[in-house]
Amino acid sequence: MAAYPGRMRALVLLATVFMTAVVAVAASGAGTSTQTDLRITFWDEGQRASDPVVWTLRCDPARGTHPRTGLACRRLEAGGWKLVAPVAPGAICTEIYGGPQVARVVGSLEGRKVWATFTRTNGCHISRWDRLSPWLLPNGGVR
Repeated sequence: MAAYPGRMRALVLLATVFMTAVVAVAASGAGTSTQTDLRITFWDEGQRASDPVVWTLRCDPARGTHPRTGLACRRLEAGGWKLVAPVAPGAICTEIYGGPQVARVVGSLEGRKVWATFTRTNGCHISRWDRLSPWLLPNGGVR
């Protein structure tokens, strides 16, 4: 290796630059927020008919005004983003009315922005609501 001292220095320098870049990327990823921080607003008789109930939920550690912070955080961690995913475009849904309840979930989940509205206007939306009820959203249904 003595015949190629310049090449060896270049390799050491390249390895050092590479490792510095890896450490920088890892450090910036560690600072990225993956925390869940939600505001859940619920209207029992529809958005225009009643005053809403508003809860907050933060996870890791579980806290907020939500009545079931620990359970909600565990379920959100287990189910992830798919729990708040919208009904797929073109989905074929039964035309069953489930009730006037409306909920909005706003904030961040797994570090991703959330702005989701939940209703009970047909079978697809009822199913979506039921994925989150009763541990994040209240039970809903026709009264």
